[in-house]
Amino acid sequence: MITALANERLKKRFDKWDADANGQLERADFTEEAAKIAHAFGKAPDSREVQALRDAFDGLFDYLARESGVPADGALSQGDFLRVTGNLIFKEGEAQFNRVLGPVVKAIIGICDKNADGRINAEEFRAWLSGIGVNGEEARDAFARVDTDGDGELSLEELLAAVRDYHFGRLEVELLG
Repeated sequence: MITALANERLKKRFDKWDADANGQLERADFTEEAAKIAHAFGKAPDSREVQALRDAFDGLFDYLARESGVPADGALSQGDFLRVTGNLIFKEGEAQFNRVLGPVVKAIIGICDKNADGRINAEEFRAWLSGIGVNGEEARDAFARVDTDGDGELSLEELLAAVRDYHFGRLEVELLG
């Protein structure tokens, strides 16, 4: 069951990803979102990290389109998006959520992981959140909440849990902007 808070947050996500503001999500909107993230991190559009991010967003669009019954070159309505993402978050379970969103979060890790260890330290996390408009103090507080094992680094699993917890209303850190 999708909560009012989750519904509100998913509508906000839809609006953010609807780059051309036409009320539908097309593959081009996901390509544009990857480009915006790359630009925010100062990455060259042709870098391998940005290509991985584009591929991850393409995969996300493919999943959403397939689950909505929309062709790969089609468009998702807001209703389609809310239904499919609501099912993903609230019905499909954590493993499926991680399979679908894992590549996107992993690609963002790849963009801001300066020491290439596959984990995000506090400085890298601040850069990540700065790229989506969060100030330094808020980023510091968010890091402490997301670092659930307290080891001073964020794993892919911790970051995916944080994205999911955001939609469940258990966390106020919006990692995907």
